[in-house]
Amino acid sequence: MNALLRAEGIVKRFGGFTALDTVSVHVAAGERLGIIGPNGSGKTTLMNVIAGRMRPDAGSITFDGAGLGGMPAWRRARLGIARTFQIPLPFGGLSLHDNLRVPLEQQAEADPPGRANALLAEFGLARRAGDLAADLSQVELRKLELARAVAGGPRLLISDEAMAGLSGAEIDEVLELLLRLNARGITVVMIEHMMRAIMRFSQRVICLDVGRVIAEGTPDAVVAHPELRRAYLGA
Repeated sequence: MNALLRAEGIVKRFGGFTALDTVSVHVAAGERLGIIGPNGSGKTTLMNVIAGRMRPDAGSITFDGAGLGGMPAWRRARLGIARTFQIPLPFGGLSLHDNLRVPLEQQAEADPPGRANALLAEFGLARRAGDLAADLSQVELRKLELARAVAGGPRLLISDEAMAGLSGAEIDEVLELLLRLNARGITVVMIEHMMRAIMRFSQRVICLDVGRVIAEGTPDAVVAHPELRRAYLGA
């Protein structure tokens, strides 16, 4: 596989607890990868290690063939690794427009105001451009979180439970945004509990349980895997 991202043998411990136990994940350029697993299975920890928010105790990560080593999160973002978070934390006292200008100016965007307006339109937020981020609904917060991640010009986008707390129609809105981003060339890794979203979005699915990969394959194959059923439903 022509992998954009390779995480090999990742181990992460917190005291005596092993959150990731020799986990290996490869993501192809342009792929839509879904990552599932019960609470506490290590999904977000793995993404934190990949994005540079945590250092692994063992293992290696390469992005487009270059080793990331101890590279901090901001440098990985400059290389093209972006992520969203389970709980969006925009600058609540700034307008949506200014929330986007912050990452755009960090990227030395030639026209931050114009690009911010374009992103707001793309994510269905143009009418809220001058409103404070603190006044957004849950689905609008999720869209702003995605827009802020895309403002950095990522090649790999990690979406961490972007649909948590949303209604069925709102989930479909966010799914369409992620599918459009992928269609224009952004590789997307999506962490989700909602199997409907995972099944619709993913080309390939990895299931984690207690810090290990227990199943990997097409969505249909992984859903039918006995280890996944055991992890979610019990023996």
